[in-house]
Amino acid sequence: MSNAETGTEALRCGALVEGDRPEGAPGVDVLSAREVPLGGPRAMRVRRTLPQRRRTLIGAWCFADHYGPHQVAVSGGMNMPPHPHTGLQTVSWLFSGEIEHRDTLGTHALIRSGEMNLMTGGHGIAHSEVSTPDTAVLHGVQLWVALPGEHRHTARDFQHHVPEPVQVDGAGIRVFLGSLAGRTSPVRTFTPLLGAEIVIEPRATLTLAVDATFEHGLLVDSGDIRMVDTVLRPAELGYVPRGADTLTMANETDAPARAVLIGGPPFEEEIVMWWNFVGRSHEDMVKAREDWEASSGRFGVIEDFPGGPLPAPALPNAVITPRRNPPTR
Repeated sequence: MSNAETGTEALRCGALVEGDRPEGAPGVDVLSAREVPLGGPRAMRVRRTLPQRRRTLIGAWCFADHYGPHQVAVSGGMNMPPHPHTGLQTVSWLFSGEIEHRDTLGTHALIRSGEMNLMTGGHGIAHSEVSTPDTAVLHGVQLWVALPGEHRHTARDFQHHVPEPVQVDGAGIRVFLGSLAGRTSPVRTFTPLLGAEIVIEPRATLTLAVDATFEHGLLVDSGDIRMVDTVLRPAELGYVPRGADTLTMANETDAPARAVLIGGPPFEEEIVMWWNFVGRSHEDMVKAREDWEASSGRFGVIEDFPGGPLPAPALPNAVITPRRNPPTR
């Protein structure tokens, strides 16, 4: 998925509810979504919750887009021509619909509801993403993971995984990265990560054991979910700093509530993010853009895509400075 963001950022601090928070338990910050076009002003719209001005990463997760449900007959669906990535892994997860993925490794794969595609664009890769003709409703999330410095020039890679669901205390869980609820994903990552879809039954409460060295984020897709002391509404991302060894989520509606839980140990490196690239300096962004526009061998070519590649936007008229998270409270 390509980043064409021009919007602003927002963060809502979770309000305290008297007596709801266990003594010493971390609180919740609520990151509100901003709507941005996917690839251009007439493109499909997505809701972006990472990065924010006050929260660049959650673990190594550095980007979170949430889209749909889109009626493809109305919106036109997803039609992303070949575009580049460096220094990151892309994680695609669908709630409904079907997307065709092609990349410069020669991968040609479909992703459907309950399935995950993970693509590694270390030194450089390009891919295309197009919703299939049979897709009536397109709905899902696109997430990026920053690669640590020692691995940010790693080779291209692609992994596909279909996690088995597990039922826990009135909730269905699919663990696509890391470990949760007794399930462990076999998918390879370069830092410890957690990624899982959670569907909570109406009025049910779920408590999950989690790694206390991780910070966590809960991106709500549907329903109102109370986590710790704060109600998260659809399209909001609740952030919990490290220190919690359990997370309690309560569905406060009369319909199933769905969310995606992400997490990982705090990512201590500063990063630069611009367009579809993650690096460590402004010069990294300049070089990646030059290589893409010159059709260099760094990113490769998708031979059978019916159309040209996505051109890179102009660089800002300023030096892009590295960012990191604020100190953990």
